[in-house]
Amino acid sequence: MPTSDAAVSFARDIKPLFRPIDVLHMKPSGHFLDQYAYMSDPKNNHENAQRVYESLIGNPPKMPPGGPYWTAQQLELYASWMQGGYLP
Repeated sequence: MPTSDAAVSFARDIKPLFRPIDVLHMKPSGHFLDQYAYMSDPKNNHENAQRVYESLIGNPPKMPPGGPYWTAQQLELYASWMQGGYLP
Protein backbone atom coordinates (compact mmCIF):
# COMPACT_ATOMS: atom_id res chain seq x y z
CA MET A 1 0.00 0.00 0.00
CA PRO A 2 1.41 3.42 -0.87
CA THR A 3 2.23 5.92 1.80
CA SER A 4 -0.32 8.65 2.44
CA ASP A 5 1.60 11.14 0.30
CA ALA A 6 2.16 8.79 -2.65
CA ALA A 7 -0.21 8.88 -5.59
CA VAL A 8 -1.98 5.61 -6.32
CA SER A 9 -0.77 4.03 -9.54
CA PHE A 10 -2.61 1.48 -11.69
CA ALA A 11 0.56 -0.48 -12.51
CA ARG A 12 1.97 -0.50 -8.98
CA ASP A 13 -1.14 -0.56 -6.80
CA ILE A 14 -4.30 -1.56 -8.69
CA LYS A 15 -3.36 -4.12 -11.32
CA PRO A 16 -1.79 -6.45 -8.71
CA LEU A 17 -5.12 -6.56 -6.84
CA PHE A 18 -6.65 -8.55 -9.69
CA ARG A 19 -5.74 -12.21 -9.55
CA PRO A 20 -4.81 -13.90 -12.85
CA ILE A 21 -8.02 -15.94 -12.63
CA ASP A 22 -10.06 -12.73 -12.34
CA VAL A 23 -8.40 -11.28 -15.43
CA LEU A 24 -8.93 -14.48 -17.44
CA HIS A 25 -12.54 -14.80 -16.29
CA MET A 26 -13.47 -11.29 -17.43
CA LYS A 27 -11.65 -11.14 -20.79
CA PRO A 28 -14.22 -13.18 -22.77
CA SER A 29 -16.92 -10.67 -21.80
CA GLY A 30 -14.79 -7.75 -23.00
CA HIS A 31 -13.56 -6.51 -19.62
CA PHE A 32 -9.79 -6.09 -19.47
CA LEU A 33 -8.95 -5.68 -15.80
CA ASP A 34 -5.21 -5.77 -16.41
CA GLN A 35 -5.15 -3.07 -19.11
CA TYR A 36 -4.67 0.50 -18.01
CA ALA A 37 -6.08 1.94 -21.26
CA TYR A 38 -9.33 0.02 -20.78
CA MET A 39 -9.70 0.63 -17.07
CA SER A 40 -8.93 4.36 -17.24
CA ASP A 41 -10.61 5.18 -20.58
CA PRO A 42 -11.69 8.84 -20.36
CA LYS A 43 -13.84 8.57 -23.52
CA ASN A 44 -16.63 7.02 -21.49
CA ASN A 45 -16.01 9.12 -18.36
CA HIS A 46 -14.03 6.26 -16.79
CA GLU A 47 -17.15 4.09 -16.83
CA ASN A 48 -15.10 0.88 -17.04
CA ALA A 49 -13.33 1.60 -13.77
CA GLN A 50 -16.58 2.76 -12.18
CA ARG A 51 -18.43 -0.43 -13.16
CA VAL A 52 -15.64 -2.61 -11.81
CA TYR A 53 -15.77 -0.67 -8.54
CA GLU A 54 -19.54 -1.08 -8.31
CA SER A 55 -19.13 -4.84 -8.83
CA LEU A 56 -16.52 -4.95 -6.08
CA ILE A 57 -18.62 -3.08 -3.51
CA GLY A 58 -22.06 -4.47 -4.38
CA ASN A 59 -24.26 -6.05 -1.76
CA PRO A 60 -23.40 -8.81 -2.24
CA PRO A 61 -20.26 -8.14 -4.30
CA LYS A 62 -20.39 -9.56 -7.83
CA MET A 63 -16.64 -9.70 -8.19
CA PRO A 64 -14.64 -11.77 -7.98
CA PRO A 65 -17.21 -14.51 -8.60
CA GLY A 66 -17.50 -16.61 -5.45
CA GLY A 67 -14.91 -14.50 -3.61
CA PRO A 68 -12.69 -13.95 -1.86
CA TYR A 69 -14.06 -10.45 -1.90
CA TRP A 70 -11.82 -7.43 -1.53
CA THR A 71 -11.03 -6.04 1.88
CA ALA A 72 -11.99 -2.53 2.96
CA GLN A 73 -8.34 -1.55 2.53
CA GLN A 74 -8.25 -2.83 -1.07
CA LEU A 75 -11.52 -1.05 -1.89
CA GLU A 76 -10.18 2.16 -0.37
CA LEU A 77 -7.03 1.89 -2.48
CA TYR A 78 -9.09 1.42 -5.66
CA ALA A 79 -11.30 4.39 -4.76
CA SER A 80 -8.18 6.48 -4.11
CA TRP A 81 -6.88 5.58 -7.55
CA MET A 82 -10.11 6.84 -9.14
CA GLN A 83 -10.25 9.98 -6.98
CA GLY A 84 -6.59 10.67 -7.73
CA GLY A 85 -7.16 10.87 -11.46
CA TYR A 86 -6.66 7.28 -12.72
CA LEU A 87 -2.88 7.54 -12.80
CA PRO A 88 -0.95 4.94 -14.78
